[in-house]
Amino acid sequence: MTVPAIELSDVRKNFGATEIIRGVDLGIARGERHAIIGPNGAGKTTLFNLISGRFPISSGSITVNGKSTAGLAPQEINRLGLSRSFQITSIFPRMTVFENIRCGLLWSRGYRYSFWHLLGGQKALNAEADRLLDRLNLGDRRNVQAGLLSYAEQRALEIGITIAGGADIILLDEPTAGMSHSETDAAVELIRGVSEGKTLIMVEHDMSVVFGLADRITVLVYGEVIASDTPAAIRGNAAVQEAYLGTIAA
Repeated sequence: MTVPAIELSDVRKNFGATEIIRGVDLGIARGERHAIIGPNGAGKTTLFNLISGRFPISSGSITVNGKSTAGLAPQEINRLGLSRSFQITSIFPRMTVFENIRCGLLWSRGYRYSFWHLLGGQKALNAEADRLLDRLNLGDRRNVQAGLLSYAEQRALEIGITIAGGADIILLDEPTAGMSHSETDAAVELIRGVSEGKTLIMVEHDMSVVFGLADRITVLVYGEVIASDTPAAIRGNAAVQEAYLGTIAA
């Protein structure tokens, strides 16, 4: 039996007396593109924070590549093969685009905390960073300070940093939020390309992005999963339409 990339069993999260995540059971297969959708306040980002270790769970269990994440810090979960982006763009704004990507590559390429390495002379590392920049369509922005990029370019750079570490499970939190239609189309093609062969889990409000990318969709409402199925089945699910999609599904 194949071990799921991510498995949640009766996961709950309380903040004081308030229960935000209410007994979520969810398995995500390796290599699947999986979207988590739901109305504002459904608990989607909280669920991401539990999976990535930013918040501890109140009860239940989470496994990443078959290994329990109980008691692990985010960086330890990252080393199990999981990497994530955030709703608010998180880059190093005063470093160049190239330096941002190279930082993302360091740990997985064995550099760890070796302060004696002069990175400018690491030809293989630098060449790999340049190849990734080309995949992100940021090659011509290589030496630009990251904080000077457009919003869409900064989101692309963050996606690049997220995948640079070589993780086989990628979590993207609203990757196209705030983008124009043309920027969104470009971001979808970028995400489709860089997630090839990996497990992709994304929180996204744009239904065209969700239905264009996802193999399966999970719908979260008030901290509970009300449906988890193929895009076609989700479109036709009356409970989902009532809770969230409305006329979009119709």
